[in-house]
Amino acid sequence: MSDLIILCKAEDVKEEAPLAVNPDGFPGLAVYLHEDEYFVSDNLCTHGMAMLTDGYQDGDEIECPFHGGAFSIKTGEATSFPCQIPIKTYPVSVVDGNICISAA
Repeated sequence: MSDLIILCKAEDVKEEAPLAVNPDGFPGLAVYLHEDEYFVSDNLCTHGMAMLTDGYQDGDEIECPFHGGAFSIKTGEATSFPCQIPIKTYPVSVVDGNICISAA
């Protein structure tokens, strides 16, 4: 597990309420729960300087709080204008009840 970074406890992430985390060596990240699956993305909107965790999660999309653009939490793809540049997403592992991503 040394190549994994623990972001948070799985129990701390609630459906429709993304959690902001700030692991060393990474930008601010957002952790999401949707239909019993966990997802992780960069937390900063690529359109404006807004934290996505301050926005609204609707199913598998996160809406930016500034201009209402949205992204897929699964792929990072921009799904609603004015957002056009995707956000980075990270493969997620759940290990011993912890949400983890690769350290590399």
